[in-house]
Amino acid sequence: MPVHLLNPLGFKLAPTAGFVVPMNQLADLVVETLVFTLIGLILFSVAFKIITKVSPFSIRKEIEEDQNIALGIVIAAVIIGIAMIVSAAVHG
Repeated sequence: MPVHLLNPLGFKLAPTAGFVVPMNQLADLVVETLVFTLIGLILFSVAFKIITKVSPFSIRKEIEEDQNIALGIVIAAVIIGIAMIVSAAVHG
């Protein structure tokens, strides 16, 4: 009798939960991953440069020198939001 693993929601999973890629497709998948990673990083850096240019004050000075924790939290939220948008755009 096979052993079935249960996830927290109670659904049965296959006993060997793995992702098998044929070797002839591995190189293509690695290249695609690197290309999409590069595109995502470029889009993310462009968006962050726009944010720093649009802000009426120096973000670096406010966070590093003035220890503005609230601005740090806001910038972190913006970074996470941009990352989610870029990731969704790259994923399709």
